[in-house]
Amino acid sequence: MPKRSNASPPEKLDLTNIRFTEVTPATRGSFETLFEQPGAPKYCWCMAWRHSGREHIQNDEKKRQMMARIDAGAPVGIVAEIDGKGIAWCSVAPRDTYRRLSKRQDDSETGVWSIVCFYVPRVLRGGGLASALLDAAIDHAFAKGARIIEAYPVAEASPSYRFMGFRDMFASRGFHEAGMAGSRRHVMRLEH
Repeated sequence: MPKRSNASPPEKLDLTNIRFTEVTPATRGSFETLFEQPGAPKYCWCMAWRHSGREHIQNDEKKRQMMARIDAGAPVGIVAEIDGKGIAWCSVAPRDTYRRLSKRQDDSETGVWSIVCFYVPRVLRGGGLASALLDAAIDHAFAKGARIIEAYPVAEASPSYRFMGFRDMFASRGFHEAGMAGSRRHVMRLEH
């Protein structure tokens, strides 16, 4: 990835060259390499919303747990790649693979998939990559049998949870608001 200063505008990314790949045992290397880059969320390994057995676990244990999920064939998300190199990530998986995401969540519902986070490196932000990831995540979830996709984005002015995406990005794709999860996260749903 090209380097730039914090003051320079985001690099224009040719979205036509991006391939979106499900993270599986065969493709996990791209995910792992992406998360090990400087600035990547290796402090989290996208385990914050997943069942881990304990509330506070160390980073290396988070990575081990995520890799075990992937190796077991559990759906965890998709990676955006250019020339086989992971450049961004979206966590999209069946809702029951996550811990409780909303107090109003109806656990008797079946066929619900959740989109809980995005990782787009700072150098690539502002060029439409998060929107392209969202479109690919929607297609992926419905192709895997989701009846409903649920997401938990925030307003663009929110001081936290920005990694969950912005409300307007979901609304523009037909997601409707179904309530709140806490004081900042909107529960938004899209039915197939």
